[in-house]
Amino acid sequence: MRTLVLNAGYEPLAVVSFKRALVLVMGGKATVVASDAEHPVLGSSGAWDRPSVILLTRYVRIPPSRRVPVSRRGVLRRDGHRCAYCGHSASTVDHVLPRSRGGADSWENLVACCLSCNNVKGDRTPAEMGWRLRVTPRMPHGSSWVVRGVERPSPDWSEYLAPAA
Repeated sequence: MRTLVLNAGYEPLAVVSFKRALVLVMGGKATVVASDAEHPVLGSSGAWDRPSVILLTRYVRIPPSRRVPVSRRGVLRRDGHRCAYCGHSASTVDHVLPRSRGGADSWENLVACCLSCNNVKGDRTPAEMGWRLRVTPRMPHGSSWVVRGVERPSPDWSEYLAPAA
């Protein structure tokens, strides 16, 4: 089980194990906001509800210009695992401007792509192929992209996470 950590301004900071969350709560550094009462934590001195969301007692500011690192998993997630060219299910990543022509590994140059389109496109640009991108690739933003571990959010976290943009 994982626990969402919020700062005093209710901004998501991190995802930690429930054990780490209990240590923070018992040490007085956090309070429990939401818990999983169906799966209590049993110890020699008693039982506690398993925390699913905790709030730090001191304010921790998130830097506003926190860049989201580029990754294959991130590109596929941003594009909803849909090919940027044909819309079918995507399992690969394609450089819009091929690397051999100076294309960078950036959010603006990478798109999710199905294997078929990726093989047909090869070392060409979409314009050379007569293809159009279904969406303009951009760097994702929002707390669900900055905080590691929220790729598979718990239902308890929905009110604390901003909608993915």
